[in-house]
Amino acid sequence: MTPANGTQVRAGVFGLLGSGNLGNDGSLEAVLGYLRDRHPEVSVDALCGGPEAVTARYGIPATRLHWYRGEYRTASRAGAVVGKGLGKLVDVFRTAAWVRGHDVVIVPGMGVLEATLPMRPWGFPYSLFLLCAAGRLFGTRVALVGVGAAPIGNRATRTLVRWSGRLAAYRSYRDAPSRDAMRAMGVDTARDEVYPDVAFSLPAPQASPSLDPPGRVCVGVMAFHGSDDDRARAEEIHRRYLDGTTGFVRALVEDGRQVRLVTGDDVDASVVEAILGAVDSPLVTVAEAASLADVMKEMAAADSVVATRYHNLICALKAGTPTIALSYAAKSDALMARMGLAAYCHPAREVDTDRLLEQFRTLERNAADVRLTLTERNQDAVRLLDRQFTALTAALFPTADHAHAHAPRETP
Repeated sequence: MTPANGTQVRAGVFGLLGSGNLGNDGSLEAVLGYLRDRHPEVSVDALCGGPEAVTARYGIPATRLHWYRGEYRTASRAGAVVGKGLGKLVDVFRTAAWVRGHDVVIVPGMGVLEATLPMRPWGFPYSLFLLCAAGRLFGTRVALVGVGAAPIGNRATRTLVRWSGRLAAYRSYRDAPSRDAMRAMGVDTARDEVYPDVAFSLPAPQASPSLDPPGRVCVGVMAFHGSDDDRARAEEIHRRYLDGTTGFVRALVEDGRQVRLVTGDDVDASVVEAILGAVDSPLVTVAEAASLADVMKEMAAADSVVATRYHNLICALKAGTPTIALSYAAKSDALMARMGLAAYCHPAREVDTDRLLEQFRTLERNAADVRLTLTERNQDAVRLLDRQFTALTAALFPTADHAHAHAPRETP
């Protein structure tokens, strides 16, 4: 596709991509698949957290999101504080220049409008605001595609998220609570749609549970310390989560079950090490997953899954494997409800080993019915995402005769 003036359409993708979070990268992969399938003529590059990894894996040019390389390390020395402060100023101009060089920018999925995990307002929320403000300034259409949002307690973070939403040219959400949260923050969501998470558009592996039950159980773990509002109780929350999850793994091993530990981010390695240290058994192994496709293969090979990270849940559900969510936010509950498994949620903040085991046994007794439900819900998700991508094309890639016409914009 080329505009009326004959120049190539330039699309950018933006986010904490290539930084070790498999869910974020899976969302990028889904959107790149859409662009390559429906708009192969479009030129694509990225502004992201891990440009080297993105270029190596996906074959697109990529630029580092932050000028200051220590952006996400705690600044304890004067030089680091100065570096971070200077970086915020430099990033204004870097982000503006990058955005100006594009016709459209897509923020692919991810929980970019939430603070369900600890974050500072001048980290990613500030970067997203710069992106959306530059898009409005230069007439570049910025699309928040299938993103997650949640109520935010911190006033500065909430303000940056609200204005990011207002300034974007297109918004869609991965669940209804996300749209409700943005409406509550003062964003006009009347024209915003809700679709399944974009990762549901990724290809699913063939399910291959054990032929000799009881088979393997995948346990998706997370370095969980509560939300941004839980900083004062972070260690207490983490200890409770770790103790409950470890107790569950130990009980499975005592029943002779094989347990496969799966992560979704590099930071989860500490939880794996803690569980392995507490449960010393050859029945417990660790998956080496480098992508969501790898995670899906692990989930497809299991008889059942208990997982915490949102995109680990998506992988298990997409693979059609009976799943329990260790739920840490409304997005997990909404996802499980959409897939017909609302009864199989367990609070990550209060992991009760005995109650979790009871839920797990119920899940396994109902496994055949659960698999049928997931097959139907996955088919629905694929159909809805096809509709999402059609809507995105209409909003971002007008015909050549209207190449310079922008999608309707909300007045801030």
